[in-house]
Amino acid sequence: MDNQVWARDPKQFFISLFEAAVAAADPERTIRAFLPQKPKGRTIVIGAGKGAAQMAAAFEKAWDGPLEGAVVTRYGYAAPTERIEVLEASHPVPDQPGLEASARMMSLVENLSEDDLVVALVCGGGSALLPAPAGSLTLEDEIAVNEALLASGAPISAMNTVRKHISRIKGGRLAAAAHPARVVSLVVSDIPGDDPALVSSGPTVPNNATRQDALAIIEAYGMKLPERVMQHLQSDEANAPLPDDSCFSRNEVHVIASAARSLEAAAKLAAEQGLKAHILSDSIEGEAREVARVHGAIAREVAANDRPFQRPALILSGGETTVTITGKGGRGGRNSEFLLGLSLEIEGHDGVNAFAADTDGIDGSEDNAGAFADGTTVARLRAAGHDPKVLLARHDSWGAFDAVGDIYAPGPTGTNVNDLRAILIT
Repeated sequence: MDNQVWARDPKQFFISLFEAAVAAADPERTIRAFLPQKPKGRTIVIGAGKGAAQMAAAFEKAWDGPLEGAVVTRYGYAAPTERIEVLEASHPVPDQPGLEASARMMSLVENLSEDDLVVALVCGGGSALLPAPAGSLTLEDEIAVNEALLASGAPISAMNTVRKHISRIKGGRLAAAAHPARVVSLVVSDIPGDDPALVSSGPTVPNNATRQDALAIIEAYGMKLPERVMQHLQSDEANAPLPDDSCFSRNEVHVIASAARSLEAAAKLAAEQGLKAHILSDSIEGEAREVARVHGAIAREVAANDRPFQRPALILSGGETTVTITGKGGRGGRNSEFLLGLSLEIEGHDGVNAFAADTDGIDGSEDNAGAFADGTTVARLRAAGHDPKVLLARHDSWGAFDAVGDIYAPGPTGTNVNDLRAILIT
């Protein structure tokens, strides 16, 4: 790429940053460094997430011994594999094929010996793709919980704490079922802070969160869940295994890709073009529109006063914001909602351009990864007959950016390390 394309074509520059961030999380680049020692017995591969098929394909290429297994990914996210079966199910709302995929994973790890190896390929999205309601709960109960969580505004870590306590497979239970086989989890983290136990609700990685924590989250966010779910959470049956359980003593967990590494790759690309990049954080959470207000204030300060960074400057951040649905939700996702909120903050500021996208290629309810914005976005929306504040109130950020031709839709990327937000101030 030519030097200083950021000055001539900010959109193309943002696309190059996105591609660099995704490439840094490409399983073909990362998985070889974390291959486990070959076992005396069988090698079973299991996995779940929006990039699970690509992880499976990469593992097949890197592993020169016999293996078998299956992974589940979102509809339309499959990749060709030779020995590992790729299943597809619904995301973000669970469905019957997801239920069948969970049963398939559990069956693959049954009756193993201590000479066998289970390799778990885990990335974001697996919580919805592995429904397995516990006790007397039903798939409909798990769907109701998932819908309530998605609308609650709770951070992903809190959502996954609730999910793991109503499941037969999450919260380390899949690894426990594989005992006494050794389980090696290779995790692509989409969780702020990169706690592998929270990625896809940790099917093979336990943590110390309890059902009391789950109940406290439900109360704090005012969620209305089915009575059967609440009764289950109030019973000992909801207790998940803890990390010090002896069944996990031989297991290994490796985070092979994360938002931090992807942000660093984007910053490196900017530096190669003579542009100083400033990473605010790789783990920003909170309401998308409120995060936008903070980012907007920083961008305005840089534009007006060259502080805290001197122009030209690139501001980067990662993590996973949330959108609390109020009333009837529109079309959009957390990245496009962030950008619509940011557009209002940078209205009229020449030389301020912005981009936000989900690194898995899909942001929310539509087919875009995110969008582009600048100081003219609000004016262009009004000229097209739209009130940006009304669109933001309706959570119709996709409609906003579609109206001005600023949607970014690269399609599924095969990985998932949360969101990439970039603001360029020239």
